[in-house]
Amino acid sequence: MEFTLIVSTQLVTGWIQSLYYGITIRAGDPKPQPGTPRYFKHRRRINIAVIVIYLLYTVYEADYWVRQTGDFFQDLELPVDVDEKKIKSRFRRLAAIYHPDKAVSPVDHANAEAYFVKLKSAQDTLTDPNKRFAYERWGPDILTWQHASSIRDYILIGLQSSGPLYGGSMVVMGLLSLTGYLQWGRYWRYLVFGCLALIEYHTLSRPYWSPFLTRVLNPLLTTVTSHPPLLPFQFLALAHKITFTFFIAMGQLSPFFAPPAPPGGSSASAFDEQQLQRLEQLAQSTEIETGRLLALEMAPLAGDEAGQNDLKGKVRGWLVQNTIRADPEVRDALGRSLATPRHEPSVTQPDLGRFKQAAMTISFHPQQTVDVPWSMESASLRDDPTKAPTFRLTLHINNG
Repeated sequence: MEFTLIVSTQLVTGWIQSLYYGITIRAGDPKPQPGTPRYFKHRRRINIAVIVIYLLYTVYEADYWVRQTGDFFQDLELPVDVDEKKIKSRFRRLAAIYHPDKAVSPVDHANAEAYFVKLKSAQDTLTDPNKRFAYERWGPDILTWQHASSIRDYILIGLQSSGPLYGGSMVVMGLLSLTGYLQWGRYWRYLVFGCLALIEYHTLSRPYWSPFLTRVLNPLLTTVTSHPPLLPFQFLALAHKITFTFFIAMGQLSPFFAPPAPPGGSSASAFDEQQLQRLEQLAQSTEIETGRLLALEMAPLAGDEAGQNDLKGKVRGWLVQNTIRADPEVRDALGRSLATPRHEPSVTQPDLGRFKQAAMTISFHPQQTVDVPWSMESASLRDDPTKAPTFRLTLHINNG
């Protein structure tokens, strides 16, 4: 059953995902490809939704089967808390209507006879306190139990019929846990299973109905919906179905929520060490393979050192141009650098007043050549005063 569920859910998931992409993605736009994170995220969510909806449908199907099967109270059209007097009165009225002697055709006679036998069985069971106690808890199966007359006999037989189910389930769950399966959600599996066993034991062994059934569930069903009230055996049947469905859901949804376990049961540190060793081996093998391919490409230039240097220079230039400069971070850094205003070194114009004042202190002689040093006040010249330019002044002095 579980294998069929896996196959069917995978098929439905694929169809729904294709339909989802066809509706949400415009024509011509690329769709997420298998293996991409976006594709896996969509498939994971759709698969979870399909599994949950399918399991909820199985619970609804079980409830529908319970309603279609009916019970003796519905056959007699009586409430579940009816007394013995009303049961006998109702049976006499229905027997007068559906008696086989009133049927005309043989087919109608056969159907009427089968229905009359069913009504007679319902009347005999519900008017006997011991049988009514057993019927409300185990259903119509008690009609086949031989050598049971008291409530104690019915309880013992009922518990004996339920014992193999719980014992076998516990053995199977224990074996699966010891072999490494059912690791994720193991606590919740055992908790739900224990709660089911406790609820069933309480429902079967008490002379009254379960308070949850009489005060919560049945009032809710009869008030909100048109669902008839559930008898204890119907309630237990739905509880078994819900528990079984819960176990299937845990097994199907565990790959989506369970953390990846280290292989072989090793610890997390050992698993990380193995992963690091694998990465190191992969890096070494990649480096060796890259060197081999580079040597193969350089084979035509073997012995030509100038050609190899030229090729290396061009490759270096290509890497700088297409890899480093094309990097978004590098381009942003260059843009910010070019946008920053630059402060050019200023060159101070010569002070003519000072120049004239210096010239006046010179002793003039006819046709005398005087060397006057003049330093420009700039940043570069202040750093190295020896580079100050020298101007040669030639003065022609008239005696008059």
